[in-house]
Amino acid sequence: MKELVVISGKGGTGKTSVVASFAALAENKILADCDVDAADLHLVLEPDVKEQMDFSGGSEAVVRAEDCVGCGICAKLCKFEAITQDGPVNSSGVKTFLIDPFGCEGCGVCVEFCPAKAIDFEEKTNGESFVSETRHGPMVHAKLGIAEENSGKLVSFVRDKARKLATERGVDLVIIDGSPGIGCPVIASITGASLVLIVTEPTLSGLHDFKRVAALTAHFGIPTLVTVNKWDINPEMADRITALADQGGVKVVARVRYDPAVTQAQVARTSVVEHATEGIAADIRRLWEEVSAEL
Repeated sequence: MKELVVISGKGGTGKTSVVASFAALAENKILADCDVDAADLHLVLEPDVKEQMDFSGGSEAVVRAEDCVGCGICAKLCKFEAITQDGPVNSSGVKTFLIDPFGCEGCGVCVEFCPAKAIDFEEKTNGESFVSETRHGPMVHAKLGIAEENSGKLVSFVRDKARKLATERGVDLVIIDGSPGIGCPVIASITGASLVLIVTEPTLSGLHDFKRVAALTAHFGIPTLVTVNKWDINPEMADRITALADQGGVKVVARVRYDPAVTQAQVARTSVVEHATEGIAADIRRLWEEVSAEL
């Protein structure tokens, strides 16, 4: 089984638009949207959800006010300053402590050292994951809750589910819409992948972030390609990125032009290659040919 992960050093480079077109062009594949912090592949592929599961990325500490003795040990030990004496006065006349759910990192230290054992530590639902059918085949995707964390763990869950689904259905390719940046969700998106495609843009920030994400894939020893999207809005910068990629041993594959057809396709809730045949659609078809040849 092969895993192709499409990533970008920053958001807004066109990564998901490329993945949506690959979904239309590739045969015998499973799709996975691992950009769980801001998932949007479903906006183009309009999935029909077949399976929904709650996701728990950790536990949350909650003080039982009636059992709290007001000693304050929990507040003293909390390195995240998430515990304050703002709880209610209980029936024993004790001013109790309260844990801020947004400040709590779920480390469990307060639970371990509470002398009254007055702190519960239960699994917290951080989001949802889905298995869906789309017009281009099965897709595994997820939605992280508002202000929730552990997105790296959710990414790993989505990838694992996609692999299992591919095995069950005898599919030999998983195409993954990865997370932008270089943090934990990106590492979870690319670890163990067969091939990574970096989508960048011809801007100074695009150059800077390409260097960072290319260094990340090199660190993990993952074969990597790069394409410059909207290259013609700044050909000089596109050439600088190409030269930098060549120096780093990253193969540059088909450049993709700027084309208003992308916006038109998005409005129509479809991929570029379904919406048009010329212009950028031809570029992306050529890009897929080169990427699939590397696979």
